[in-house]
Amino acid sequence: MSQLLTRPQVLARRQLTSSRLFRIEEMELRFANGAERTFERLGGNAHGSGAVMIVAMPDPEHVLLIREYAAGLEDYTLSLPKGLVDPGEDVVSAANRELKEECGFGAHRIEPLVELSLAPNYMRHRMQVMLASDLYPERLPGDEPEPLIVETHALDDIDALLARDDFHEARAIAALFIARDQLRAEPGPSLLW
Repeated sequence: MSQLLTRPQVLARRQLTSSRLFRIEEMELRFANGAERTFERLGGNAHGSGAVMIVAMPDPEHVLLIREYAAGLEDYTLSLPKGLVDPGEDVVSAANRELKEECGFGAHRIEPLVELSLAPNYMRHRMQVMLASDLYPERLPGDEPEPLIVETHALDDIDALLARDDFHEARAIAALFIARDQLRAEPGPSLLW
C-alpha cells in the first residue's frame, strides 16, 4: 500500500434503537481530509460474544448442511449450522454446542478455519468459521422453533449446491470453498483424519 490510511475521528456515537438481537448505532465521523459524514451501522446485542459457523464433516468427503426457515427471505434455505457465542463461552465450545443443537452431532476435533464479515460498511458483525471433524452422535435441545432438516452433501460438489435455488448464503458459500481448498492443499493424508 503506497499511502497510509488514517482512521476517521469519531465525533459522536448514538444508539438509535435496539432489539433482543440487534443494536442500531449512528456515528458521526470526520475523515483525514476534513470531510464529515454520518454513518449508521447494525451491531449485535450488548450481551453477545460473536458468532460461529461450522463446516462439519462426518467423513473426509462430505459436509453437513441444515435446512431452516430464514425469516429475512421468508423461505427455507440450506446453509451451514451456525449461532451466537454465549457469554462466557469460547468459540470452540459454542461451535460444538451449536453442532449438537442443530445437527445432532458433536465433534472431537474443532479448529478455526477463517473469520468472515458481512457487509462491513453497515454491520459490526464477524463470524468465526470452524472446521469440525471426528463427529459423534449427540443432540442438545436448541432454540429453533421446529426441527431442522440435516442433509449430507459432497464437499467437492459445491457447483451442484450453487445451482440450487435454496443455497445462496454468501458466508456459507465462502466457508465451503475455503474448507475445500484448505483440505485439498494439505500434503499427504488429511490432518483431520
